[in-house]
Amino acid sequence: MERWTGVLHVPLSRGGPLFRIAASVILTPSKTLAVPRANAVLFTGDRVRGTGEPAIERLSDAAYLAGLLAGKLAAGEANAWVVDAACFAGPYAVYRELVPSVDTVGDPKRYDPSGLPAAAGVANILTQCIREIQNKIMRGSLKDSASNQEPTALLLPPCPPKTIVLGFSKGGVVVNQLVTELSCWASESTKNSVDVSQRSTVLLIHDLLVPHTASDVLSGISAFHYLDVGLNCAGAYITDHAVIKEIANFVSRTTDNLRFSLHGTPRQWSDPNRPWILTEKNTMLQLLQDEAKKYEGRLIVSEKKYFDGRPRNLLMHFEILEVMDIC
Repeated sequence: MERWTGVLHVPLSRGGPLFRIAASVILTPSKTLAVPRANAVLFTGDRVRGTGEPAIERLSDAAYLAGLLAGKLAAGEANAWVVDAACFAGPYAVYRELVPSVDTVGDPKRYDPSGLPAAAGVANILTQCIREIQNKIMRGSLKDSASNQEPTALLLPPCPPKTIVLGFSKGGVVVNQLVTELSCWASESTKNSVDVSQRSTVLLIHDLLVPHTASDVLSGISAFHYLDVGLNCAGAYITDHAVIKEIANFVSRTTDNLRFSLHGTPRQWSDPNRPWILTEKNTMLQLLQDEAKKYEGRLIVSEKKYFDGRPRNLLMHFEILEVMDIC
């Protein structure tokens, strides 16, 4: 299946800082956008420059990661989106537009779901990206004297694509924000007697390419992947039982499964200078496993260790992106 690949720059608001998005999206045989089985969104971490290690340089390139991610999912029928933070404080990624509680170097003070900023931001980013890609495809079609049909697939799949959320290193703060927002949104849906298992069936093809609202994002998430996340402070993992419990309750009321996968290397999980990372990971894993027992087969939890037994180094931290098992 052919793909459109490229790098886009979009703001969340007029005049706001630009997110750099590397995209790899599937096309139909007629070179129009196809509706994917899933949209996988990976949030990257802090910048690392000048290591002299070619593998680290390669795995720091969002465009390379988009192609890598696309090849790992849904038999090549998923769109891949790799999101770099819109702002940096030196080398530190600052996701303030998606996680408003972060400090000046991007570390979270807390995770506050008020207003669902991360879910709304993801919907905004993907919608703008699709619009830009459609414009680029249309301009290319006109140059090639091809048909001037709307550059979007004409066949509907049985349901909207799922959303897979991945956070690498500092990018894990966005995953945590989305987990917190999902818990809050699910709780509010219950209070308001909203059927969270159903999404609108009256959808245009344009609506099916990506989620367009915060509710679309949250209701469509099928997996959260934590990829060697870690911070220089607490907050790398969710350790609030109430948040995990509400998500488990949400899963029990839907027809779809939800996966949590915690991936790690000795670089983070065996860091003697930051022992809280392992403690938080173990706490979140236990909370998830305890809730999963109540809903066997619906809440899927896994822990995946990579490069176990090898000395800690920066290279393994990035190599997890190449060897990660996210199927």
